[in-house]
Amino acid sequence: MEGQAKGFQGSSRQFLANSQLRSNLRHATSTIRNKRYQVTGEVDDWEYLRERGREIKDYSLAHLDQLLSQLEDSISNKGGKVHFAVNAKQANEIIYSIVQTHQVKELVKVKSLTTDEIELNRFLEDKGIHPLETDLAELIVQLANDKPSHILVPAIHKNRSEIRELFEKTIASGRHLGQTPAEIAEASRLYLREKFLSAKVAISGVNFAVAETGTICVVESEGNGRMCITLPEVLISVMGIEKVIPTMEDLGVMLELLPRSSTGERMNPYTSMWSGLYPDNDGPKEFHLVVLDNGRTKVLRDPSSRATLRCIRCSACLNVCPVYERVGGHAYDSVYPGPIGAILSPQLFGPSRSGTLPWASTLCGACYEVCPVKIDIPSILVHQREQMINKAVAPRGEQVLFRVMAVVLSSPILYGVSKSIIRSMARYPRIVKALAPMVPMASQWVTTREVPDIPSRNWGDDLGRHGEEHG
Repeated sequence: MEGQAKGFQGSSRQFLANSQLRSNLRHATSTIRNKRYQVTGEVDDWEYLRERGREIKDYSLAHLDQLLSQLEDSISNKGGKVHFAVNAKQANEIIYSIVQTHQVKELVKVKSLTTDEIELNRFLEDKGIHPLETDLAELIVQLANDKPSHILVPAIHKNRSEIRELFEKTIASGRHLGQTPAEIAEASRLYLREKFLSAKVAISGVNFAVAETGTICVVESEGNGRMCITLPEVLISVMGIEKVIPTMEDLGVMLELLPRSSTGERMNPYTSMWSGLYPDNDGPKEFHLVVLDNGRTKVLRDPSSRATLRCIRCSACLNVCPVYERVGGHAYDSVYPGPIGAILSPQLFGPSRSGTLPWASTLCGACYEVCPVKIDIPSILVHQREQMINKAVAPRGEQVLFRVMAVVLSSPILYGVSKSIIRSMARYPRIVKALAPMVPMASQWVTTREVPDIPSRNWGDDLGRHGEEHG
C-alpha cells in the first residue's frame, strides 16, 4: 500500500513539473469542456435526460441477471455466441481460444477500455498474436509503447509535433510528414487501410447492449470501428456486465446523453448497431460476445458505491476535474483515470493497487454536476476513504491523525483546549510555517494553504444568545 501511495504522490509531482504536459491537458480539456457546455445548453430538457439516464442504469443494475439472460437469448437466436467470463484471466483465454482456431498472427481492434482493463493486448502478444489498435489515439499510444491517459482521448498528453515525429519514425517509414493535422492523420489512414482489408479477426468494445433485441452499439468518430465490425470474417466484442440496458427506447436516451457529454457533439459521426450475424452473409461470418464480471458484482453488492456502475465512459468528469487537468491520467496508474477512476479502480483492482486514489480529489463536486447519469462521485469518494481508513490501508500518519481528531471533536473540553491552542498559533503564522517542517504532514499542509483565522466566539455561542433574547 505504501508503494502505491508513494507512486501516486511521486507521479503527481513529476507530472506537475512537466509544463508541456499541463499545457496539452489544459488546452484539450478546456476545448472539450466548452463544446459540451454549448451542446447541452441547447437541450431544453437536459436535466430530464440526465434523470432518465440515471433511471435506466439503476433499473438495469437492479435486474442485471434477467437482462443478461435475455441478451444471451436474443443474440443466440440470431446466430451469435455469448461467453461469460468471471475474471480477466478467463476472458483472455476465451478470446484467445476463438482467435487461435483461425490461425492468425495479427488482428485489428476498436478502442476498448474493457480490453485494456484485462490487459488483452499483452496477453495476445505473449501468445504470438499482434493486436493492432485502429483508433488514431490508441494507435499513437501503441506505437509510442505508452499508456492511455484519458478515457475518451487516450493520447491527450501528446501534441501535434510529438505525434508527427512518432509517425515519421514508425508507420511513415522515415517519410517527412506535413505540419497540418490532416497531413499527419493521412499517414495513419494509409497504414491502417491495408490492415483493414487483410484482417480476418477483429475485436471491439461495446458502448451499450440492448437486451430485448440483442443489439450491440458502438459509437466512434473516425470510421475505424465501422471498418472493423464489417470487413473481418470474425468479430469478437467485449463488454462489462453493466453495459446492458433493457430496450431500444432506452438506447435512444443514451445516444442523446453520451455524445454531448463526451465529445461535445449532438451525435457521434459513426453509430454502429448489429444484432447477431448479418443477413445474407453480409459482414462477419462469426460473432462472439464476451461478457465480463471482473469484480463488478462485488461493486453491485455495496449500496453506497453501486452507482459507480452507471458510468457510460463519457469522460465528462475528467474534463472538469482540477486534479486531472494538472497531473494527467498516468498519475492514476489505471486504465480508468480521473474522478470515475478514483472510485472505480479501487473497487475493481483492490486497495493494494489503487487504495490512494479516493484521495485524488478536491471534492469540489464538478464531476457530479456534469455526469450524464448522475453518479454522485464526491459522496462515493468519501465513502471509500472511510473504507480505506477502516481497512488500515490509508497512510499510517493519516490514520493516527484522524483518530486523534475523532477524540478531540467528541470531547467539549479537549475541543475547547485545542481551539485555544490553534487560535494562539494563528497569531504567529510565520512561526507556524517555520516550525511546520518538523511535522511532515503539517509541512505539506501549510506550504499550500494559508493558516485560517480562528473566530473569537463559536457560532453556537451566538446562536444560543440569539435564542435567549427571543425566549
